Amino acid sequence: MLARVLDTVLDRTIVPGYSRLGYVLRSRSWTGERADPAPDALRGRVALVTGASAGLGTATVAGLARLGASVHLVVRDTERGERARAAVATAVPGADLHVSRCDVSSLADVRRAAAELVTSGPDLLVHNAGVLPPQRLVTAEGHELAFATHVLGPFLLTALLADALASQGRVLFVSSGGMYAQKLALDDVESTREPYNGTAAYARTKRMQVVLAGLWADRLRVDEVSVHAVHPGWADTPGLTGSLPWFGSVLGPLLRTPEQGADTTVWLAAAPAAVIGTGRFWHDRRTRPEHYVPWTREGPDDRVRLWELCERLTG
Repeated sequence: MLARVLDTVLDRTIVPGYSRLGYVLRSRSWTGERADPAPDALRGRVALVTGASAGLGTATVAGLARLGASVHLVVRDTERGERARAAVATAVPGADLHVSRCDVSSLADVRRAAAELVTSGPDLLVHNAGVLPPQRLVTAEGHELAFATHVLGPFLLTALLADALASQGRVLFVSSGGMYAQKLALDDVESTREPYNGTAAYARTKRMQVVLAGLWADRLRVDEVSVHAVHPGWADTPGLTGSLPWFGSVLGPLLRTPEQGADTTVWLAAAPAAVIGTGRFWHDRRTRPEHYVPWTREGPDDRVRLWELCERLTG
């Protein structure tokens, strides 16, 4: 009971909960249903991890490989992907690792890559690729970069691989706690009406990921595929420190390691289905509310609009 109260206090106060301190304090009570998976929990399973060439992505690959999974590093830059693969191979001797090229922001490249990845017989799909553009950037297909990377690309990749995911398969969206500051805004998904704010665009699309995780969970439940969203807290990764250098400078040693940030994603990949269910939002191995304030709540019609928008824009 005391551990649960402490966990809630950490979550509501944000800075302690999202930082390394929150991870250290919470991990002391990870027993029973929240205990570490068995060392071979993912033996024989195939995992696909987007954005796997650095930071949380590479840490996720290493964590899944330690549990015995065969892991495909799905990356935009194959040279960086090969360096990440080599680093994980050194850290996890005997790991079965593969590098696959895919620019998640490109719908055409997602279609090409999915046709190759489907042959691997995937059990787990981790949507980890992320960007925080300093100014509004547009893909070759005309979509704002954060929206394309976090929403359209993952939506299409999930749709194309859904039939191939094995029974008891899982789809995980790596979102962000920043989504709490944004509502599901669907009237300007391409960020054209207001002066561009990369942080706001990032948070809005991370909100969309959480909603889509719930929508996909409803649709894939019949196939016994569970879908979840997870936020990693504040981790010391190239993506964070490169996009928000002031953030890293201020928090410094309070930032989590990439391994701590990736912990819940790896745990969700291996936790028993009866424990995690489907359609939930997680942080530090516990489910979290999707909203803390009433003005960010979306209605059923908004959720339907998001799904129909993604269907239309991805063809």
